[in-house]
Amino acid sequence: MSRATSPAPPGPALPPSAVRLLLGAGILVLWEALPRLGLVPELFLPPLSQTLAAMAGSAGDYAAHLLLSLRAIGIAMLAACGLGIGLGLLVGSIAPLRRTVQPLASGLYAVPLVILYPLFTAWFGIGPQSKIVFASLYGLLPCLLGTMAGIQTIDRQYLTIARSMRASRLQTITRVLLPAALPTVLSSFRVGGALVIVGVVVAEMLTSSEGIGYLISRYRTLLDSPHVFAGILLVVLLVFLFGALVGQIEHRTAHWRFATRSGEPG
Repeated sequence: MSRATSPAPPGPALPPSAVRLLLGAGILVLWEALPRLGLVPELFLPPLSQTLAAMAGSAGDYAAHLLLSLRAIGIAMLAACGLGIGLGLLVGSIAPLRRTVQPLASGLYAVPLVILYPLFTAWFGIGPQSKIVFASLYGLLPCLLGTMAGIQTIDRQYLTIARSMRASRLQTITRVLLPAALPTVLSSFRVGGALVIVGVVVAEMLTSSEGIGYLISRYRTLLDSPHVFAGILLVVLLVFLFGALVGQIEHRTAHWRFATRSGEPG
């Protein structure tokens, strides 16, 4: 009588970092191979090697415009994420105010703000001011909404203890609400910051005469696909670097977090 064989145990799963690395390598290989094999016209997708060569050949031009974009992104991110998270903590801690502001902010967030960009250029001109204000508003709303949503997940017992200790509203926000809602706050910061980068680049593509978005738009009109994709690659790398920075902040502030359960602060 034959003995039943037990199935072999599954092999060790690849860690997420290895999966991301393999996926990224596969995308880069396809980027080089598809146009080389003629499967995609090079006008629509130039090979990766041509894109990198175009970036290296115009490195000075890209660096100068990238610095201008980074300046606008930095100012807009401070305004959007700083103001959005600060207002979210304040408004989220006051239930009547939150119930008024949250539907209004959600409705405004549903509006594609890019259609309002001509108004920003009319109000602030076509210089850096308009793109900074536009990108700030573009990233402010997700930070505001995400922070308010995070406040609503905090256990009311924390607020009760803070009140019993006669903590001021500022102390309650900085020492109770912010640490308790930190995972949601950082998630909203990740989304809002990425939208700030996109907002600056989109504004530069529409009306600006400087920045990475302007270079992408200029080379697009010249049908210079390698230079267009070089600019796009820089924007993608910028977003990835920002995501990595937020990941480091999440790792370093992990000790701030304490368990929360659903509860609505009064």
